[in-house]
Amino acid sequence: MAFEGLADRLQNTMQKIRGKGKVNEADVKEMMREVRLALLEADVNFKVVKDFVKKVSERAVGQEVLKSLTPGQQVIKVVKEELTELMGGEESKIGVSKRPPTVIMMVGLQGAGKTTTTGKLANLLRKKHNRNPLLVAADIYRPAAIKQLQTLGKQLDFPVFSLGDQVSPVEIAKQAIEKAKEDHHDYVLIDTAGRLHVDEALMDELKQIKELANPEEILLVVDAMTGQDAVNVAGSFNEQLGLTGVVLTKLDGDTRGGAALSIRSVTNTPIKFVGLGEKMDALETFHPERMASRILGMGDVLSLIEKAQINVDEEKARELEKKMKSDSFTFDDFLDSLSQVKSMGPLDELIKMMPGANKIKGLNNMKVDEKQIAHVEAIIKSMTKQEKEHPEIINSGRRKRIAKGSGRTVPEVNRLLKQFDDMRKMMKQMTNMGQKGKKKGKLKLPFNPF
Repeated sequence: MAFEGLADRLQNTMQKIRGKGKVNEADVKEMMREVRLALLEADVNFKVVKDFVKKVSERAVGQEVLKSLTPGQQVIKVVKEELTELMGGEESKIGVSKRPPTVIMMVGLQGAGKTTTTGKLANLLRKKHNRNPLLVAADIYRPAAIKQLQTLGKQLDFPVFSLGDQVSPVEIAKQAIEKAKEDHHDYVLIDTAGRLHVDEALMDELKQIKELANPEEILLVVDAMTGQDAVNVAGSFNEQLGLTGVVLTKLDGDTRGGAALSIRSVTNTPIKFVGLGEKMDALETFHPERMASRILGMGDVLSLIEKAQINVDEEKARELEKKMKSDSFTFDDFLDSLSQVKSMGPLDELIKMMPGANKIKGLNNMKVDEKQIAHVEAIIKSMTKQEKEHPEIINSGRRKRIAKGSGRTVPEVNRLLKQFDDMRKMMKQMTNMGQKGKKKGKLKLPFNPF
């Protein structure tokens, strides 16, 4: 993730002060020096760093902090609160028009991922808010921009409004809004043209669309990889259009993350969404407090729960739980559960959201090999229905056939069968423990852990 370098440095600095029984002004000053360097290295705007360090220092050397029972932890609390405030304080919600449809203008320079983000936002609005958006292809200049949006619309099952590349974007926006009203779409996402740089012609066109469409939101899509340039671009667009929010793309890439920490302070424009991957569900609502927790290694359980609520079928999850308890969990059920976990995003990113994950050595460099999961799926799919339901019947001859059918080796098949058997035994054991615990009023472990 973008903040890995910053996170590592800040976490190491916080660790030094966390356990201190006493903290004095000299300790805070030393810590602030490290924090300043960490933020500057992350490409955070110099003025933003200066203001941030000043605010934290003033609060951290206050009597209520230094004379508290846990001064180290109090200082960390101050850093987290100020980091949260720096990024906007609280979630900035997407606007809703009093008279539908709600119009959102997507603006930005070429190459920032504007068209893809338009598709991702439509997907998020449907999944999280049960909305029915209409996508509008108003970029008539970039070759294949219209085709790209139509392909995304088809892939995600969204209608795309287009009048080709010979009609003015203003007219396209006008007719698209009329069409949305006719077909009862509650959101209209207008994918506008971009340029390689901010110019007068681009801004004039965007101002005309704004005047006609009266959008509830004007969202600037910027590439987090561009660092301080992203802040400058946000400033230019905001000055001329009056932005309502920013979408930062490629925040999962090899970038120092300074743009995310600077944009709000420099432009006073909230970050509303962040792109964290290539997949069409890799767009998240930006929560400053949760991002501050991630940066400081405190995990992000709320985002993890939200991902599960959006992507996991509740009924299926309950059914799987029942099967686990009744010892009737099959390889088909295992495939189902794998599919649900995969839908939540890359496994290594999910693990990093867990509290305390930052203490796992080498986690930042860890990559869960998605191919391994594909190999497991191939082995299971090569089994007959009977074998999936009763793996105990899989003898050596069947193992050879499954290995050949899946393109894997017999030892790999053996390993999966052993792991599945161990997992079922563990589920049964946990269920029995739970039942005994209910009868006796507490949960008993089958061994002494001490």
